[in-house]
Amino acid sequence: MTTELRRLRNYIGGEFKDAADGRTTEVVNPATGEVYATAPLSGQADVDAAMAAAAAAFPAWRDTTPSERQKALLKIADAFEARADELVATESENTGKPLGLTASEELPPMVDQIRFFAGAARLLEGRSAGEYMDGMTSIIRREPVGVCAQVAPWNYPMMMAVWKFAPAIAAGNTVVLKPSDTTPASTVLMAEIIDSILPKGVFNVVCGDRETGKAMVEHSTPAMASITGSVRAGMQVAESASKDVKRVHLELGGKAPVVVFEDADLAKAVEDIAVAGYFNAGQDCTAATRVLVHESIHDEFVTALAKAAADTKTGAPDDEDVLYGALNNPNQLKQVAGFIERLPAHAKVEVGGHRVGDKGYFYAPTVVSGLKQDDEIIQNEVFGPVITVQSFTDEAQALEYANGVEFALASSVWTKDHGRAMRMSKNLDFGCVWINTHIPLVAEMPHGGFKKSGYGKDLSAYGFEDYTRIKHVMTSLDG
Repeated sequence: MTTELRRLRNYIGGEFKDAADGRTTEVVNPATGEVYATAPLSGQADVDAAMAAAAAAFPAWRDTTPSERQKALLKIADAFEARADELVATESENTGKPLGLTASEELPPMVDQIRFFAGAARLLEGRSAGEYMDGMTSIIRREPVGVCAQVAPWNYPMMMAVWKFAPAIAAGNTVVLKPSDTTPASTVLMAEIIDSILPKGVFNVVCGDRETGKAMVEHSTPAMASITGSVRAGMQVAESASKDVKRVHLELGGKAPVVVFEDADLAKAVEDIAVAGYFNAGQDCTAATRVLVHESIHDEFVTALAKAAADTKTGAPDDEDVLYGALNNPNQLKQVAGFIERLPAHAKVEVGGHRVGDKGYFYAPTVVSGLKQDDEIIQNEVFGPVITVQSFTDEAQALEYANGVEFALASSVWTKDHGRAMRMSKNLDFGCVWINTHIPLVAEMPHGGFKKSGYGKDLSAYGFEDYTRIKHVMTSLDG
């Protein structure tokens, strides 16, 4: 008996459509390795149609009042909350994530973030008017930038879609959003929910692959391109966008240092780091996967972390005891396994280091010790459930190792010494520094990094402002 595959479609100008040329791509459930849906493999004609719809909708949406945009976003948040079970089930099938954790750890923050940007819509203002030249009054206007081309990743398809569309729409922009080709289902469901709330063309979803995203970024219509993805993809977007001077917002890779000093609460550090390192199978740019431990407690820490890893469970989405599910796709499984296979002779796999089962893309929680600063697994993002541990001698060396990578998204410091914590937070070259914790995010605070982790901020008023432009208006007081 053959099960009929679910048919996903693009959402363009308020209508659900197949790709213009009829091409599709298969969508696989990572927990089973089985195809469960097809999605459009959109081409230039589909991108053109979506951009035209967003451009046509922009003038009217731009001219709505902040309170009207707020009401629309609040309705979206309420609608997502009302259909939470459906969204969670779809996201779990999309990604292989545990159902319970997706319901408790992802959906509530998403809804809260939409409500935050609904409130931010009513704070879209410039500086006070004033006279800076005799007989002249100056005014600052904050305006939406226009049509936004947005590309979301596969590690948090629902939440990253919210981080993209909510601030853009709150500011008065219109959106063409492309989900990852491996995880389009929850974004298409979002479009179904949003359909009855936003005017046609304000929010559009185009499914497809890397070439689809490239066509969106290179299109002449968008005023801004925003991507969450790999460094390579970000560099390509920046290069493409430069040809017509588009504004670019990039949230790229990470390699977060987790610096544990000798006076840290060891039990709490191990417990929290294991969760922050293995949550979502380590498929998080801020994951606590690069630990630096003072030499005096190194061996004790490694032993405790290895035990915590051995006690951590991965498995099917409906298993309530698992911390994380499958890796997203077979290529990602191959990438994670490859890092372990290529480890240098001086490295030691303390626990894990292997695939779990032969169905789906599961990988065991892994701890690797004995590493050096220039090792591949230290310098490059694994994006899997692998925590590395290095030893340091003093604060200066801890900073040298922590900052000695090309990424600069997030970091954490574990110590009871307030002065040390403040010095480290000042000198760590990362967009976020957590102290005695790792990974919590709130809508009010910015998320974004430096160096090869990209530029621009998600969340917060700073992320909201990224979707606006500033205009100076000067008027003569003489009439």
